[in-house]
Amino acid sequence: MGSAVMAKDFSVAIVDVPQVVNASAQVQALKKDQQAKAEEIVKFVEKARKDVASITDANKKKAAEEKYNKELMAKKEKMDQDYAAKLKALDTSISQQINEKAKADGYDLVLSKGIVLFGGNDITSEIIKVVK
Repeated sequence: MGSAVMAKDFSVAIVDVPQVVNASAQVQALKKDQQAKAEEIVKFVEKARKDVASITDANKKKAAEEKYNKELMAKKEKMDQDYAAKLKALDTSISQQINEKAKADGYDLVLSKGIVLFGGNDITSEIIKVVK
């Protein structure tokens, strides 16, 4: 009987995290920014290919290829690091907002909708409203 009483006092919320992420304007802006950076890299590669193709001296051609490859790797690494850092910050922000909303509404536990077969109060739409 004690466990039934405890169960009634224990409130569980569920959140469809992928839906929240997809609805986030910040995530959409990050994706757009990442796409623009990827396009810049494609343009860089095209320019590098043209430059290397125009070089006739084998040694200079090899040096140019190495220079462009090094530059390309540095650009890609920076792009990936920036993206990962921004994504981590957004993930932290979304988790924090879910946590704050759950505390404000008196929930004891919040689970991802993907692991819940039944039960819990779905607060996804409320989270989407607070996540910018």
